[in-house]
Amino acid sequence: MSNSQVFEQSIPIKASATTVERCITDLTLMHRWLNPALRCYPVGEWSTDIGSRSRFVIQIPLVQPTLNSVVVEREPGLVVWQFQGFFRGRDRWECQPTILGTRLLNRFEFEIPNPLVSWGFNTFATTWTQQDMKAQLRRLKRVAEEIYQGMA
Repeated sequence: MSNSQVFEQSIPIKASATTVERCITDLTLMHRWLNPALRCYPVGEWSTDIGSRSRFVIQIPLVQPTLNSVVVEREPGLVVWQFQGFFRGRDRWECQPTILGTRLLNRFEFEIPNPLVSWGFNTFATTWTQQDMKAQLRRLKRVAEEIYQGMA
């Protein structure tokens, strides 16, 4: 990707990789940790199998920017969504088992094809987006640890 940007965050989670993966692949659980202004809608039946499609919609009145996504990589502990819309890129979620649980890695690689949107994003939203990614990981950690402790 030309002019691509990469935001990468990780967080340790005291839960099994299977539990963490479930939080990423179960749509109901996903909506517990996604930014409340972001909704994910399946295109067809919900799945995270390769080729599965969904739309991520930012709930901004009047505008509602949308990213159309497709799962392009999938294996145990890994889901990669490729998306198109006001951004083009990939969102990688990888569960790495550790002695104490799981290290969750989120890598958001993207480019913004529209120069005006790119300028606005780089001027006003870069820091907010990175902070929001960290907040999402903290919320996902809480959900995964709550589920995992409930299973013990």
